[in-house]
Amino acid sequence: MNTSLLQNKRVDIRIPYALRRVPPSKFAALLPSPKNPESGDIALARLEKIGKNWRLELVNGRAATLYEGDLFAVVFGNRYATEQFEGYARINGDACDLLSMGGLCGLVESKHEAVGNPSKLRILGALGDAEGRPLRLRDFCLPAALGAATPQVLVVCGTGMDAGKTYTAKSVIKGLRQIGERVAGVKLTGTAAGRDTWGMLDAGASPALDFIDGGLPSTYLATLKDLLRLNHLLVGHAASLGANWVVIEIADGLFQKETAALLECAAFTETVNHWVFATGDPMAAESGVRVLRERGIEPVAISGLISTSPLKMQEAAAATMVRCFTAKELQDGELNKVLIKDAVQKPNNTSTGTQIRRILELVH
Repeated sequence: MNTSLLQNKRVDIRIPYALRRVPPSKFAALLPSPKNPESGDIALARLEKIGKNWRLELVNGRAATLYEGDLFAVVFGNRYATEQFEGYARINGDACDLLSMGGLCGLVESKHEAVGNPSKLRILGALGDAEGRPLRLRDFCLPAALGAATPQVLVVCGTGMDAGKTYTAKSVIKGLRQIGERVAGVKLTGTAAGRDTWGMLDAGASPALDFIDGGLPSTYLATLKDLLRLNHLLVGHAASLGANWVVIEIADGLFQKETAALLECAAFTETVNHWVFATGDPMAAESGVRVLRERGIEPVAISGLISTSPLKMQEAAAATMVRCFTAKELQDGELNKVLIKDAVQKPNNTSTGTQIRRILELVH
């Protein structure tokens, strides 16, 4: 066990967003490098060659510019990003790739042709605590929250990466805040990066949570059991903090493995009260809504990138019979009456139903 490097005050080791739940005091020992890392294993890396990710998002949200030779903590994990990298929690000797600016590392298997090569890392060793125990992200997840009322849950899903899901979720949060609701934002699936949860906070979410709070650096290749546990944990924690609405974003598209598993699982879909679908064009809207309906899911709205074109919105609405909302309309609360009407008709519990009826009076 080597503690001298970590104790040297002249060595500046940066801590990325993915490790925001790990107390700084836990970074106490440098252990032998993992030969066969698992998702969630934490290590110390040196930047060997700058590539696509030339910045590192720190725990406070600041994107720090990287220089070759920089030292920073990383966490092994898997990534599925159709517009960027496909990567896995692997190492080649002591070499691996930086998979996200949030501090995820592994080896790139494939990439979008418009994306540059990944930044190259050299793993100096696993990071451990003062007793020499390896640090693993799952050991720092939120505790289970019990006894809270069940909130209304709205899920934003979409056709794929960059369809406008996050902006749609933020807009829904902003809209619900217009009537004084306590709204939580949850990034249920995806890859370690803080931009989405910071954005939910900016829109008024309280709290804003993601899979890192559940001990996962990413959700690609997570089991359905893990995803259901994660959903229960995050929604329960949001409710324990007083949220009576939870807006959940699911990453990627309907055909992505983990997304498809959730949509086909009644144990998940039955916890959702409202669905909003984000997409970029009318044909994708029609296809996506059809896929959802085949799974017994009826979206209350369509939004996303499609809402930048009135003509596309008209085509999508005609093809699906689902109203399209612009981001501005969502932010102004135009979806609220639809949501609250549904919530009053099928409240989750007596407490929540009473709250919603009170809010309905304010809306009218």
